[in-house]
Amino acid sequence: MTGRWAPSPTGEFHLGNLRTGLLAWLFARSCDTKFLWRFEDLDGAVRSEFYDLQLRDFQSIGLDWDDSVVRQSERIALYQDAIEDLKQRSLTYRCWCTRREILEAAAAPHSHLPEGAYSGKCARLTAKQIADYERTGRDPALRVITESQIIQIQDRQLGAFEGAVDDFVLCRGDSTPSYNLAVVIDDAEMGITEVVRGDDLLPTTPRQVYLFELLGLRSPTYAHVPLVLNESGDRLAKRDGAVTLKDRLTLGESELDVLNHLLASLGMSNVDSFQELRDTAQVFDPSNLPTSAWVFDL
Repeated sequence: MTGRWAPSPTGEFHLGNLRTGLLAWLFARSCDTKFLWRFEDLDGAVRSEFYDLQLRDFQSIGLDWDDSVVRQSERIALYQDAIEDLKQRSLTYRCWCTRREILEAAAAPHSHLPEGAYSGKCARLTAKQIADYERTGRDPALRVITESQIIQIQDRQLGAFEGAVDDFVLCRGDSTPSYNLAVVIDDAEMGITEVVRGDDLLPTTPRQVYLFELLGLRSPTYAHVPLVLNESGDRLAKRDGAVTLKDRLTLGESELDVLNHLLASLGMSNVDSFQELRDTAQVFDPSNLPTSAWVFDL
C-alpha cells in the first residue's frame, strides 16, 4: 500500500489541516507502507513561501514522508496526455457556460441537479451556436462525457456512498487542468493505493472513480475523515483566531503540545516524545476513530 498527503500551498496550515495530515500519516505508517507528499499547486492562489512553510509545520509535529516531494505544476504534460487521449476517443466537448449560469440552472424550479452539477447544455449546441460562442473570444472549458452514471463507493470510514457523475471539467478555459483530472493522473502515476482526506471531498469522489475507470487506471481505496469545526459549527479557518502552529507556539504551547491536542481529538493517548508517535502508529486502529467533527475550543 502507498498513502499520500496532497495539500495546496495557498496558506499556512491550521489545526484542521494538520489533523487530517496526521490521520493520513497514521493510516500509512500503521501498515508500514510508503507515505508520499504531493503539492496540488495548480490554483492561482498559490504563493511560493507556503511550500517550505507547510513542509516545516508537518515536520515540526513529528511527521515525515518518503521520496521526493511532487509538484503538480511540474507534471502538466501528464495531464495533457490524458486529455488528448479522451479527446481522441470523442469523450469530451467544449463548454462556454459561466459558473453563475451553472449555479442558476441547478437552482431553477424543477431542476433535479445537485448544487454545482452541470446540466450538459453545451453538449447539445448546434453548429451555429458553437460558431456564435467562438466569435465571442471567450475560451471554453473542456468537459468529459459521462451520461450521468451512478458511481458507488465503499468508503473505509463512512461506508457505502453513491453519486451521479455530471459532465465535469477536465481543463479550464485558461488551459489549467482541473483538480479532478490532475488528482486521478497523479494518484495512478504515483502508485497511491489509499487516499485519506477530509470528508468535505467525498462528493467529488464519484467523479474521480469514474475517470479512473474511463482511463483504464486502478482506483485507490478511500477513507474520508471528519473535519475540524469552530465553535459556531463552521469549518475551521485561520480567521477563527489562534489556529495555526505558529499561533499556538506564540501562546506558549510546544510542538509536542499541539501534536497531543490533535491525538486527543482522535481519542488517542498523548505521547511523551515524537519518537513515541512511531509506536502509537503501530497500534493505530481506524475503526476507533470518532465519526463526528472535532469542535476546536480556542
